[in-house]
Amino acid sequence: MKRSWGWVGLMALVLCLSVSWMTGCAKKATLQEGAVVTQEQKAVAQAPAEAAAASAADSKAARDRALRDQALSDQAVREAAEKAAREAAEKAAKEAAKEAADRAKKEAAAKAAVILKELQIADVNFDYNMYNLKPLAQTILKNGAPAYLKYRDYKLVVEGHCDERGTAEYNLALGEKRATEAAKYLADLGIEKERIKTISYGKEMPLDQGHDEAAWAKNRRAHFVIFPPVK
Repeated sequence: MKRSWGWVGLMALVLCLSVSWMTGCAKKATLQEGAVVTQEQKAVAQAPAEAAAASAADSKAARDRALRDQALSDQAVREAAEKAAREAAEKAAKEAAKEAADRAKKEAAAKAAVILKELQIADVNFDYNMYNLKPLAQTILKNGAPAYLKYRDYKLVVEGHCDERGTAEYNLALGEKRATEAAKYLADLGIEKERIKTISYGKEMPLDQGHDEAAWAKNRRAHFVIFPPVK
């Protein structure tokens, strides 16, 4: 009888241990399932935050790109404006320089024209077959000399001319005497000799193409050619 009760107790102990083990396993499984659920819930809870953070980062990057693009655009506009202003200034400077040069050129031409007019000496005429200066010729030369004393950079060529009568050789010699006589008179008035040159054209360059005394009187002359200074 005692032995039967011993087996019964042993079986009861085994049964209790089995129940305890099964209960422990169930609790462990429950805890593991709870942990899995908690991780899933945490992941679900973190997802919107991560998405929001990513969205915020994207928005910041987009703003940064927009600001950078705007800065580049502003810089390009500023550089274009500066270039346009610089080109406009250069163009204005060139135009102003050109206008100044043109104005100076015109003023110089006008001044030169005034000087040339002042230096101009009228032709002096000679009697037939003569080369001495008549009183009127002397007066013309006296009136013309002061300008050459004023503008000493200018030179003068005195041309001797004759009428059509006589040979070419004779008239070349006579024309040279007339030019030389006029040049000598101007030199005596103070114009440096080295500034005066002479040349004879004889009867080859008549002023009047006529064949009468009126034409011949015009052709017996000394003509004065002005040579401006070489620049």
